[in-house]
Parts: sequence; structure tokens; C-alpha cells
Amino acid sequence: MSIRAVQGDITQLATDAIVNAANSSLLGGGGVDGAIHRAAGPELLTACRKLHGCETGDAKLTGGFRLPARYVIHTVGPIWHGGSRNEREQLASCYRRCLEVATEHRITSIAFPCISTGAYGFPPELAAPIAIATVKSLTGAASAVSEVLFCSYSREDFALYCQLLGQS
Repeated sequence: MSIRAVQGDITQLATDAIVNAANSSLLGGGGVDGAIHRAAGPELLTACRKLHGCETGDAKLTGGFRLPARYVIHTVGPIWHGGSRNEREQLASCYRRCLEVATEHRITSIAFPCISTGAYGFPPELAAPIAIATVKSLTGAASAVSEVLFCSYSREDFALYCQLLGQS
């Protein structure tokens, strides 16, 4: 199992799947969600309409369409309310469900953005350890996933993931 941090645009990664930090409608939005929808093309919106939304902490799969990735796994992260509304558990559920969906579809490589740390306000210094710990706890013999990338757009988030992963 390879787990590492990369910096850049998740829509450019040629992994089996990329994860979309989506809103509950799955019909596009800002940040990484908007970027993925723009890069994948209008076919992604058509596919997402057929999914009828997604609950916080869950994940659903579509094709990647015009993306280099074959699939997009859409997950809805929690909105940060100071940590008093099960946000940590909901965030861990996002990573867990994405890996479960990946395993169900025999996806071997997956790239995660920084889920919930943008407009949803989850502090990156709290989110990153949850992301890494959840992924590490679920990878292994029972999982088809052999490569996990934590793709950060910002230098600050990339540095945080590098530090936590012991990556120079």
C-alpha cells in the first residue's frame, strides 16, 4: 500500500478514481466540486442527476468522462460547527465509504482532495489526521486499493500532509 501526498490539480491525476468533495445535491458547486464538474464535462452532471443526491458521510460512484481518472467517487463532507455535531465521525465516514466503494469496484488507485476544509470550514489541522488515520485503518488485504494520494491544491495543505505522512 502506497500512501502519499501530492500537490496540484486533482482533475489532472490519472488514477483509477478521484474523489469529489461534493455538496449533497451532487449537481456541482464551487471549489474542487466545480473544478471536477468542469473538467469532466456535462456528462458528469447527467450521471449525477441519476444518483438523486448523497447524504453527509456517504459516497457514490460515476464515470470520469473527460477526466484522466476512470471514475469519480462523490462524497459529502460535514460542515464544521465547532466539532459539536459529530463532524469528525462524519469526515471519517467519507474516507471509509470512498474506500468501500473503491473496493466494490476493484479500484486500485484513488486520489482524495482535502474534504470539507474549504467552504465547509473544517480546520485542515484537524481534518488531515482524520483522513490519514481512516485510510490507514482500512487499507490492506481486504481492500483492492493499493495506491492512495492525498492531493492538496494549496502549499499549506500539502506541507501538512507531508509532515503527517513523514514525507519530505
